[in-house]
Amino acid sequence: MHDLLSLWQNLPSQMNPVIFSIGWLTIRWYGTMYLIAFGIVYLLTRYRLSDEKLPFSKPFTGDALTWAMAGVVLGGRLGYILFYGMSDFLADPAGTLLPWSSSTGGCSFAGITGMSYHGGVIGVVLALWFFTKSRGKGFFETFDLFIPSLPLGYMFGRLGNFINGELYGRVTEASIGMYFPLAPTYELRHPSQLYEAFFEGIVLFILLWTIRKKSPWQGFLSGIYLFGYGFVRFFIEYFREPDAHLGFIFLNFSMGQILCFVMMIAGIITLLVTRKRSGKKAHILARTEASLSGNKHNRN
Repeated sequence: MHDLLSLWQNLPSQMNPVIFSIGWLTIRWYGTMYLIAFGIVYLLTRYRLSDEKLPFSKPFTGDALTWAMAGVVLGGRLGYILFYGMSDFLADPAGTLLPWSSSTGGCSFAGITGMSYHGGVIGVVLALWFFTKSRGKGFFETFDLFIPSLPLGYMFGRLGNFINGELYGRVTEASIGMYFPLAPTYELRHPSQLYEAFFEGIVLFILLWTIRKKSPWQGFLSGIYLFGYGFVRFFIEYFREPDAHLGFIFLNFSMGQILCFVMMIAGIITLLVTRKRSGKKAHILARTEASLSGNKHNRN
């Protein structure tokens, strides 16, 4: 039993974030998890198209997901700079935005580090808004198409964080804690990445996938997702170590909790607005049908 506990607590130090390297080419688990996540969302959405007979074509689904991928990458990076790395950006704008470094006199690839989930959400919302406008499709109708499968894809992103040993939790005396090599102190810490993968990924996926066919109006699934994710993440943040350069932003709330609070409000607003819009459409449709029925009766 002691050996199993020791294996669990020291697991982060046994994981290699690199899958393999061939010359200059390095394949990492974090980037691979992103690809797996998008693949999962695509396959589950394709399943919905055939199983639920939804009014979308397969090419439309692939194109929309491509736009969403661009929104995730751009929004996630810019969101990180805005919410967490503004000081680095002001000190070195070009070096923060571009994946190259010239500090040694030459130019070398330095990679892009730092992605914000909330920034990624904003990026996807904007990308799909422009995409649906260009295709003449409803925004919430399209967003609801992907929403049920998003949490399961997100789960793989958090597993990538765990393998990287980043975004670790706060210090704990509980045996569930782990030793993270990148942490500033050698102490047991909550594996908050796994908490997020389970609650924000698996649990939220089960909820949304279960109710996907019972959605009462367009935008309902989107509102539930925004509120549900924000609600779960808000409490998991109590186990997650705040960013060292930010600490607690307001009272004892971290930046992540503040953003999650805003996300919950956005979810509530989405539910209220889309429900009201749905009610208006139903009322107009009822009046139109009544008018057509009356005209038909008069002709008879």
